[in-house]
Amino acid sequence: MQKYECTVCGYVYDPAVGDPDNDIPAGTSFDDLPEDWVCPDCGVEKEWFEPYED
Repeated sequence: MQKYECTVCGYVYDPAVGDPDNDIPAGTSFDDLPEDWVCPDCGVEKEWFEPYED
């Protein structure tokens, strides 16, 4: 699954890990995140994320 990076702070959302601190289980794709999900590091909305290439 595609990783996404926050263009504000550099946080990388990895679907293989999810966001356990915000009850997002591993295996949740970025597109399946709730609309009100925000970056756990800086608090910006999903629209500030771009596909990440490692």
